[in-house]
Amino acid sequence: MSPIRKVRFVIDPLLSVVAFGIGIVVGLTGMGGGALMTPVMVFFFGVTPLAAVSSDLVAAAVMKPVGSFVHLRRGTVDLRLVRWLALGSVPAAFSGVLLMRALGDGQAVEDAVQTALGVALLLAASGLAAKAYLRLLERARRRGADPADRRIARGANGLPLVTVKPLRTVLIGVVGGLVVGMTSVGSGSLMIVALLVLYPRLTASQLVGTDLLQAVPLVFAAAFGHLLFGDFQLNVTTSLLLGSVPGVWLGAQMSSRAPGGLIRRVLAFVLLASGLKLLDVSNTATVAILGVTLVAGPLLWMLARRRLGLPALAPRSTRPVREPVSAAARTDSSA
Repeated sequence: MSPIRKVRFVIDPLLSVVAFGIGIVVGLTGMGGGALMTPVMVFFFGVTPLAAVSSDLVAAAVMKPVGSFVHLRRGTVDLRLVRWLALGSVPAAFSGVLLMRALGDGQAVEDAVQTALGVALLLAASGLAAKAYLRLLERARRRGADPADRRIARGANGLPLVTVKPLRTVLIGVVGGLVVGMTSVGSGSLMIVALLVLYPRLTASQLVGTDLLQAVPLVFAAAFGHLLFGDFQLNVTTSLLLGSVPGVWLGAQMSSRAPGGLIRRVLAFVLLASGLKLLDVSNTATVAILGVTLVAGPLLWMLARRRLGLPALAPRSTRPVREPVSAAARTDSSA
């Protein structure tokens, strides 16, 4: 077991400023913290991949509980799902850290973390696209449904009741825990998409609340593992928290007026570019892939809308109003 590295404690003001900007994105969209912050530290601040993952997870462990407890008080958390998810994710997250440790020390483990992070970012970008499409399917289904079909069982709080699928829920926790333990990415952007696929009847507030609460034990397990076996750096984590906490708060205040859909599209594009670079894809291939995505993405989206009986371009007057979310509920720094 390697001790926590002893370094001179120095706050990086520029890192705090960048974390503030990323915090605003997290506050606006509810996701993207770890998926953006970790590659930024690697590419622009010279932080090694393992140190970036370790420091980001410890920062997330400080921030995660706030929003989840707000949702818990409001009753927008399905505790049954949280229990089954945690059953798989907590040991898997710690195992992810041990798996990295088993790869050895030095450049070998740094290369492994960089590859795992690149794959996780590509999955996160795909997850954002999948989540948007699933929401589009749900909107089309509600639009064409018979009123009698919309009568579903609801709990005492008025929210829909879902039938728990224990085995598949635990498997989601296992996969998500391994990814988070190795890369710090996925506790929000990947897990929430998996929940949406498995439990399509969950409302947006239930999805966010359940995902935030299940992420607390998941991130704590991963952070604890990285404190013991990773490369935690207190000065990096402190710099992150100094910028990201006020950024998340400000982004949440702006969330009702900002174009969240557009920001999520830009976020997916940035994650795609970062993932390709972490996987050492050549500059020519990266530009080609991004160019095809930039041109083909909007065309495929308009085609999907038409096939579902919706107009190719959503008129501004008919776009759904975004549900306001409190600043605390937006405190999700490692999605």
